[in-house]
Amino acid sequence: MPPPAPPTVLVPSERAVVLLSCALSALGSGLLVATHALWPDLRSRARLLLFFLSLADLLSAASYFYGVLQDFEGSSWDCVLQGAVSTFASTSSFFWTVAIALYLYLSIVRSMCGPEARRLLWVFHIVSWGVPLVITVIAVALKKIGYDASDVSVGWCWIDLEAEDRVLWMLLTGKLWELLAYVTLPVLYLLIRKHIGRAHAALSEYRPIISQAQQLQRQTSVADKKLVLIPLIFIFLRVWSTVRFILTLYSSPVVQSPVLVVLHGIGNTFQGGANCITFALCTRAVRTRLLSLCCCCPSQPPAQSPPKAPAPSQTGQAQRPTRTPGELPCT
Repeated sequence: MPPPAPPTVLVPSERAVVLLSCALSALGSGLLVATHALWPDLRSRARLLLFFLSLADLLSAASYFYGVLQDFEGSSWDCVLQGAVSTFASTSSFFWTVAIALYLYLSIVRSMCGPEARRLLWVFHIVSWGVPLVITVIAVALKKIGYDASDVSVGWCWIDLEAEDRVLWMLLTGKLWELLAYVTLPVLYLLIRKHIGRAHAALSEYRPIISQAQQLQRQTSVADKKLVLIPLIFIFLRVWSTVRFILTLYSSPVVQSPVLVVLHGIGNTFQGGANCITFALCTRAVRTRLLSLCCCCPSQPPAQSPPKAPAPSQTGQAQRPTRTPGELPCT
């Protein structure tokens, strides 16, 4: 294998963009965690998985922010610590992203529920937290994590480019799971979409309940669009790091292209922000409550019409829990 390329120098504008992406991702992940804690009636098992994914993305964004801010020049102790935290968090994020897709497939297509779903949740915890932790601990113990000259990162530390088996450890600490996710996510979501399409076709054959079929189709069409966005967003964000990884293996000077550096930095750090946009800001139930929490709280306490207020509010509260379970688990 050819020797590593010279270090990639980050200009202040590139560093500022990546730091902003880290901050927005941390804010988005924190918002998803907050919505899960504030509104128990919106919780579902799929959103519980999204909660754990948001925790991993929040930790990942914070560690990347520290790495980009420090702009390490060698394998110092905080470089190794930051590289270990970001390695664990980003790898865990891959596993939780695939876990959500697998859960949606099993619950929608295979109709899995009850004790099986609870046991599967424990399996997700063991794999999504345990495997990244074991890999990271071994990598730190063998002194594989360190300064990487920003050729396979953007300011933060990852695998030491001076290690002889650096390619193997780059694969084990992220790239292998990232490549598997590129294949697994589209396949699972295509199977889910195919199943939803068959359900729409079956419902449309029954004219006496056509209004119910149209209502269900309207609800599932929104979730259907989100199912398409999940693999597309993941691949679009992560593909730039894969491109730079391949270029680094061949010591190509293109790896230092400012455009690739910025895309890599945003792609690796903005996963939490993208999830927030998809599952909070673009989900009506969550968006409505966020708007009411931010804008309408001052106008709610003064109840001017006590006799009339209870009836509409009770019906509204009774309808909310029935609408949200009506949507697909991903929403």
